[in-house]
Amino acid sequence: MNATPTPATLHYGDGEFAVLKPGPFVLCAVSGRTIPLETLRYWSAERQEAYYSPAEALTRLVGE
Repeated sequence: MNATPTPATLHYGDGEFAVLKPGPFVLCAVSGRTIPLETLRYWSAERQEAYYSPAEALTRLVGE
């Protein structure tokens, strides 16, 4: 029986992140899409959330 993978829990810093709870991916805060940790490039240290691409990051920024 295979367990369904669960998202990682990260602490987002300026230019780096730390894994608090291991997992293969995180969820985009805007779209809900899965982001494999090895491809994670966009996040907000202030909001402590990840974004799938620059488009989602901009959507969040403009929505303030």
